[in-house]
Amino acid sequence: MDLQLKGKTALVLGGGGGLGGAIARTLSVEGANVVVADIDLDAANRTLDALQSAGAKGMALAWDLSELEQIERNVSLIEQQFGGVDVLINNTGGPPPTAVSGQAPALWQKHFEAMVLSVISLTDRVLPGMRARQFGRIITSTSSGVVSPIPNLGLSNALRLSLVGWSKTLAREVARDNITSNIILPGRIATDRIHFLDQKKAEREGRTVEEVSRESTESIPMGRYGEPREYAETVAFLASGAASYITGSVIRVDGGLIASI
Repeated sequence: MDLQLKGKTALVLGGGGGLGGAIARTLSVEGANVVVADIDLDAANRTLDALQSAGAKGMALAWDLSELEQIERNVSLIEQQFGGVDVLINNTGGPPPTAVSGQAPALWQKHFEAMVLSVISLTDRVLPGMRARQFGRIITSTSSGVVSPIPNLGLSNALRLSLVGWSKTLAREVARDNITSNIILPGRIATDRIHFLDQKKAEREGRTVEEVSRESTESIPMGRYGEPREYAETVAFLASGAASYITGSVIRVDGGLIASI
């Protein structure tokens, strides 16, 4: 299937990480120009090197999402080199594991700005170009916690859920400009983030990481963690011309983990 992404420009936030890196590689294989953005420029460059070694075009940007003033500068750089963002992958890092109660307002504000306000502000910055070109894909990666809240991930459950309401509302506002807005949520995908969460759970409960991981995989109908590639291929489809009539949706890539309908 031709995903109609050749020559499109995709901005992948968190592109130096496990999920973001896999998304960047998959989009580049489909012929997109990929801008790899990450707070860790070395990680972004490693992803970019892999893309360029396969013959793809792209660029790497250091991007701290908590600093909203970086949006104008970085998007302007992308526009100078590639003419604008056609596909925006909002993939932000997660907050530390915490209970939802008793957290300082400053902590809520810090992660709201990095995980929510940054996504909204960046999307607002690239929307005029998408409208002018009559094409756009806004794909926001969240967490299975927005459907089934995850214990001890209180900040993540609450803040990421706000992006679901935002994305659904946005989808109705931009649909007639051939712009789609969708939420994609991972179950337990084998990344460093999942390994970190397993480690923290093991420490809290006085168990080994192997025990925690085994218990977790047993709760997944497919009996395994997902591969980043599997998640990335779903993102690439949502970014494509083939998914032009899918908008305002929440797509689960979880191996059947979430029990609710």
